[in-house]
Amino acid sequence: MEPIIKVAKTLKRHLPNLLTYLVHRFTNALSESLNTQIEKLKRMACGFRNREHFKKAIYFHCGGLDLYPRAHNTSTTISCAHPH
Repeated sequence: MEPIIKVAKTLKRHLPNLLTYLVHRFTNALSESLNTQIEKLKRMACGFRNREHFKKAIYFHCGGLDLYPRAHNTSTTISCAHPH
């Protein structure tokens, strides 16, 4: 098969999705990225025997949580000195 014909058939097969993107400017890239992260997590753990543990691992690793405590702002600390 000629390369040009192969490209044309691929475009024809995906035409509805291409037109949807041109109209709405929306892709599924975010969901594909999240799915990739979840699959990687599952591979690293060699599978999960407990569905709840798997859900918690997904929330923990993919939830975007900041796990480090915030530094205290020293400019807003209250002085304990009593005025005389």
